[in-house]
Amino acid sequence: MAGYKNFDRQYRLAAGQGGSTGFEVGETSDDYPVPLHISFSIEKSDLETQNTGKIEIWNLKKSHITQLEKNKCICSLRAGYGSNLSLIFSGYVSFTSTIMDNADRKTTIEVLDSLTEIRNTYISISYKGTVNWKTILKDVAAQIGVAVTFSYNAEFKDVTNGYSYVGLAKNVLTKGCECCGLSWSIQNGVLQIKKKNDSISKKVYLLSADTGMIGNPEKVAVTSDDDTEENMVGYDVTYFLNGSINVNDYVKLESDMVTGYFYVYSQQITGDNVAGDWTCTSRLLELSSS
Repeated sequence: MAGYKNFDRQYRLAAGQGGSTGFEVGETSDDYPVPLHISFSIEKSDLETQNTGKIEIWNLKKSHITQLEKNKCICSLRAGYGSNLSLIFSGYVSFTSTIMDNADRKTTIEVLDSLTEIRNTYISISYKGTVNWKTILKDVAAQIGVAVTFSYNAEFKDVTNGYSYVGLAKNVLTKGCECCGLSWSIQNGVLQIKKKNDSISKKVYLLSADTGMIGNPEKVAVTSDDDTEENMVGYDVTYFLNGSINVNDYVKLESDMVTGYFYVYSQQITGDNVAGDWTCTSRLLELSSS
């Protein structure tokens, strides 16, 4: 793996209520001459389902634990090597517990992405005349209070004779995407809207032995959400943590077994800064041919 650096592992865990002063740990200081022991496990997918994260951290200050226990506490985790840290998860704290682990105090944090906000938020929109679905989707995101990004090749249809809706935001997102042949999901707190079975941008990330791939890819077939289509074919690939590669990103896979272009359909990210490697296992599926 010449050229790939898998040392000087670093993390930054930050938490607090929106608009208030929170805390961040991970960087060494007089209070923390050695980074706190942390373990994390994160699950992400290209679906209208909730991404989840579980973080265990030892010997947090009691004031930090109190912050985590507050309503609508936001938690983010960045991880990487040296000064090259990437956001690997962000969301709302849904559960915390603190127990004694021998002589240490272990706090478990469960984090959910912003999908709860979308599922539970009611919106009201109304347009006269002809309106484009992109305008509607942007206005829905604004009412929910989340950032939105559209894929480079997403296309949007017009709605004629006006459009009005009062109800759950998720219903409009799903209807608009179905009308335009698109899909939506939440990734690190951002609403992503893109073509089905395609990447969010043209930027290509290389996965190979030289860039941290571990072992050989495993071929998989995933049942399509459209009964008229064939199964989606791809590969499960494990590699040393690279937080720059996210769900819906465009990847070139190079191995003795296969070389080709795919998009990231789902991810599992795990790590412990005391024992074991920091790894990602990404499910890469074939890009849409449309």
